[in-house]
Amino acid sequence: MINIDWSGFLLGAFIGCAFSALFFWGLAVGMKLALGRPMSVIILLTSAALRIAILLTGGWWVAIWLGIAGAVGFAGAFIVLRTILLSQLRTTPSGGL
Repeated sequence: MINIDWSGFLLGAFIGCAFSALFFWGLAVGMKLALGRPMSVIILLTSAALRIAILLTGGWWVAIWLGIAGAVGFAGAFIVLRTILLSQLRTTPSGGL
């Protein structure tokens, strides 16, 4: 029988929710800053690089600290939060703005 570290998984999911919320908040801020600016590509690329670096650093830290169960929880939390946010934005007439 497979032994799953549920406490590591849940802690990884909790930390993943926090990092995912930070990631998508950064996406919203980056988009708002870039709209109507002449150098919007630089803003978007900088925002993307920072968000990706922070998310990957958090995932790496969770994987080292909690092991594979925590890493799976972290990644699962990102996917679940992304799915929820996308479904909410698709049902909002103004696209969430």
